[in-house]
Amino acid sequence: MLYYLFNYLDKLNLPGAGLFGFISFRAALALITSLIISIVFGKKLINLLRKQQIGETVRDLGLAGQVEKSGTPTMGGIIIWLSVLVLILFSHYLFGYLAKWLDVNFIARLDFFSRAQTWLPLFVLVTGGILGIFDDWMSVKGCGKNKGGGMRFLMRFWWLFIIAGVGAWWFYYKLGWDFIHVPAVGDFGIGLWYIPVFIFIILFSAISSNETDGLDGLNGGILLFAFSAFSVIAFFQNKIDLSAFAAAVAGTLLAFLWFNIYPARFFMGDTGAMSLGTTLGVIAMLTNSALVLFLIVFIYVLESGSVAIQLFSKKFFRRKVFLAAPLHHHFEAKGWPEPKVTMRAWVFTAVTAIMGVIIGILGGGKFK
Repeated sequence: MLYYLFNYLDKLNLPGAGLFGFISFRAALALITSLIISIVFGKKLINLLRKQQIGETVRDLGLAGQVEKSGTPTMGGIIIWLSVLVLILFSHYLFGYLAKWLDVNFIARLDFFSRAQTWLPLFVLVTGGILGIFDDWMSVKGCGKNKGGGMRFLMRFWWLFIIAGVGAWWFYYKLGWDFIHVPAVGDFGIGLWYIPVFIFIILFSAISSNETDGLDGLNGGILLFAFSAFSVIAFFQNKIDLSAFAAAVAGTLLAFLWFNIYPARFFMGDTGAMSLGTTLGVIAMLTNSALVLFLIVFIYVLESGSVAIQLFSKKFFRRKVFLAAPLHHHFEAKGWPEPKVTMRAWVFTAVTAIMGVIIGILGGGKFK
């Protein structure tokens, strides 16, 4: 109906008639559609998680309001990666048939499932999500050797290492990538060193995302800004399918935040934090923006850095540097209300994301 409407307006030379002719429309539609899908199924997921008693056991750090959160449904991140999976499969398999059946070509152009741009991000999104489900389930049931249940850090690390290794192999041997881009300078070939650099980027993004997911809405908002930023960067690199993919993730994150802002009706869980972190790292590598990633999610550098500093200081100097780690808990321990910590983290990330987009686009130089 919309197609025929805009086609009719086009014949009348009225404004807005050429909307479907813009390639940016694909990204906008992906965002809106994923938002709607996630909103529709979000409430159903909450009810299902509550019915199955899949509630999180919150570790008591002596911070205000923490104990009250115990029992809140977790695994909410399922709605994010599952909505993107459904949308991208529909766009690839269903829209093509609809285009032929209705004889409307623009529908087929909405397909953003491509081998070069979205296969690998979708792979790590889904595999990271499945890995996170096992970790969340073990935490809920109190299984595993980790205190309070769940996978031990080393087990998660090695699983993420395997996922990152598969991605590194794909980039280096299948896509032939062996270079890193320095904004405003150019591309530098690093040969086989590309593989460990790739793995480091993915591990940083995944682990930092997991560590930052500690307050209502905190990590969801940070990831929303990050994926939106990379959607813009990919668009200006003419990676339209990748831009639409990142926009679709941003749309699901908007819907997720509808349920996750303070007080959260469910938590993201490892199934969301790990899958989105790994995917963000892969998109950064696909846009050759690994260095820009550290600016866009500079708050991840601060969060993970605070954990590393705290552990190092406690081990070697027997004293704490921060009142609590990661950094968001330090501010809570200082007396900041939880929403205040979250909102200021969002503002900080919005600024760094805008800076990252500007540097990523203007400092792009020649992309291979």
